[in-house]
Amino acid sequence: MTARGTFDIATEAEPPFLERDGNKLNYNVVRKDFAGGMVGSSEARMITAFTNTQGSAGYVAIEHFSGSIDGRSGSCVFQHSGVMAEGAAELSVVIVPGSGTAELSGISGAMEIDNADGKHTYVLDYELGD
Repeated sequence: MTARGTFDIATEAEPPFLERDGNKLNYNVVRKDFAGGMVGSSEARMITAFTNTQGSAGYVAIEHFSGSIDGRSGSCVFQHSGVMAEGAAELSVVIVPGSGTAELSGISGAMEIDNADGKHTYVLDYELGD
């Protein structure tokens, strides 16, 4: 099954907690409001790493979503891992196994995120277990 839509995002970035050898690590709180196939909100904790190399960085995050996916109510957790190497980006966003609740119990899958012209979109490919 596939859910598609948009989300609005708000980020609270803290000052770097570590600056060493030209690398900066910082902590962020990220909140999203979803529309489309996913309706609801999420909150994530993210750690980012910025390097001296222009366009190179990395991040990891854990995001808790609560709402509905294609009309099924519940919650689940997403795990993010992203890297950018001189502007070339790779991103993995997967549903943490066993994190689904209520009508989303048994959910598994992965999400693609795009940010074109400042508009955030998602495509969630998922399955619901028995």
